[in-house]
Amino acid sequence: MAIAFLLNGESVREAAAAPSMTVLDYLRTRRHLTGTKEGCAEGDCGACTIAVGRAQGEWVRWQAANACLMLLSQLDGALVKTVEGLATGDALHPVQQVLAESDGTQCGFCTPGIVMSLYVLQQDGAPDDAAIHEALAGNLCRCTGYRPIVDAARALCFEPLASEPAVAAPPSSTAHGAAGELHLFPDNLADLVALRATHPEAVLIAGATDLGLIPSKQRRGFPLAISTSRVAELKRIAREPDGLVLGAAVTYADALAPVEAAFPAFGALIRRIGSRQIRALGTFGGNLGTASPVGDTLPVLLALDAQVELAGPAGSRWMKVDDFLTGYRATALGPDEVIAAIRLPYLAAGEQLCVWKLSRRHDQDISTVLAAFRVRIEDGALASLRAAFGGMAERAKRARALEAVLTGAPWGEAAPEGIEAALASDFAPLSDHRASATYRRAAATNLVRRLHLATTRPDVALEVHAL
Repeated sequence: MAIAFLLNGESVREAAAAPSMTVLDYLRTRRHLTGTKEGCAEGDCGACTIAVGRAQGEWVRWQAANACLMLLSQLDGALVKTVEGLATGDALHPVQQVLAESDGTQCGFCTPGIVMSLYVLQQDGAPDDAAIHEALAGNLCRCTGYRPIVDAARALCFEPLASEPAVAAPPSSTAHGAAGELHLFPDNLADLVALRATHPEAVLIAGATDLGLIPSKQRRGFPLAISTSRVAELKRIAREPDGLVLGAAVTYADALAPVEAAFPAFGALIRRIGSRQIRALGTFGGNLGTASPVGDTLPVLLALDAQVELAGPAGSRWMKVDDFLTGYRATALGPDEVIAAIRLPYLAAGEQLCVWKLSRRHDQDISTVLAAFRVRIEDGALASLRAAFGGMAERAKRARALEAVLTGAPWGEAAPEGIEAALASDFAPLSDHRASATYRRAAATNLVRRLHLATTRPDVALEVHAL
């Protein structure tokens, strides 16, 4: 019943701590590794960043992760490094050394997380400036010390490092219970479905980037939880003839390359979902299952006419995502079913996918409005259109009135008439702390006009990036 992992090279078998204790709390209060800091406790600031390694064949793949959102049970079978585990005796690790020498540390509160993000980045070898900025997007420096931090990253000798041999995975069980909690770890889809049918009240845990806020912010655990982390069927990525199939437990990080190859615009969006720390844990099935009205992937799934596979005691069934989403955080998932996979149909010849996200900041922010369009233009007219929006209703929804107005409309120098009226028929957005309803209506209209520009005037710059 113990949770077993390697922590800074030391074998740990933890049988007393609650499985849903956050890794951050465990490191600081049980292991007294206080270099890992608590800042926001919700996966935004990166002060709690640690490196989590998993065996891939004979080698270890390291990824940065937010310790504040990870549950202790998620570490089972993993290798973990904190900032205390990098130095060798009195000799600093090169990442630590160069940050110190380049004045990349100021108050120092955020520094441990920055060190760990750069440590993981260093494993990839020779990153360019874009990769450096992406790696640091999940680490906020409160002292505005970004220039010396980036300078330090550039100064590192980013030669590809020798991969670390995988240490034999520590023994683990299919159940972890302590402090009044029980977390179950089925090994295959059949066992997962059986457990779900037996315990419909249990919380399903995939990446926990959303659920992790409950123990982190509300200080409440999960008395009974079922994890999808060991179910191989939920981690498959398959390029099938009729579409790209992603298992429900496939993370954003693992899906990025195949998704970007098939749908470049979707890949660009994935790079803006949280940070690298979030994308290492968050899953497609989790994003769909939570059915948030601002879930980033959902409008894209609707625009692509994606299907979801639901597995239950009676077998599996496929249904359109458009039918699966039924209301505010509500779905057609049965109480004894789990999401098994998502199929993304390929674009037909002549079709384009355009995806744009509006938020208060470019990285690490929740969508205010997100639009996804699948379009085909023929002979100067919009021959077909599937349009979907997030942030405009109680759930991500198709803009059916807009589709009806624009399909077949001339698609030339001037944008068609009726865009604003059609969107007003499709959506009645609310005002909240992110934006007013007036802003959302105007933003949605402008995103349709942006679609027109992008598909008729590719020479026009649609974004301005500061150097």
